[in-house]
Amino acid sequence: MNNDEITRIRRLSQQYAYTSIHMHEAIARKAGLPGTDHKYLGFLLQKGSMTAGELSAFTGLTTGAVTGLVDRFEKKKLVRREFAADDRRKVMIVPDTKRIMDLLAPLYKDFRSQSEQLIASFSDEEIKVLEAYFSKAIELMDKTTSWVNNA
Repeated sequence: MNNDEITRIRRLSQQYAYTSIHMHEAIARKAGLPGTDHKYLGFLLQKGSMTAGELSAFTGLTTGAVTGLVDRFEKKKLVRREFAADDRRKVMIVPDTKRIMDLLAPLYKDFRSQSEQLIASFSDEEIKVLEAYFSKAIELMDKTTSWVNNA
């Protein structure tokens, strides 16, 4: 691969990232949430109930930022705080999956449908290339995040 090709792919990757941020900001506003808060709801949907400390470690947010985030979600009845059954000193953040999905699913409906059609338009070989790219890019981003956090 020559430098022009690398530059083109880098620019596309940057444009993809910028466009993704722009889309998610618009969805958050439409959902009545600040910034990309709805993406943190996605973490809770994916991982389930967790403590504020676990959410902090998983997202990279400070514990203070997580407290504000959970307060905002709780106010909208998207999560609730519960004492852990095995240790009442621990407070669990429990997502209300139905309320979250009722809020966000309509906002993603067209995008999901169109992105599924886009993915279906690729050959099996192309899908393997996409999977390889995204898997390796995620690994690189995780390494960079770890390096930055530990530097």
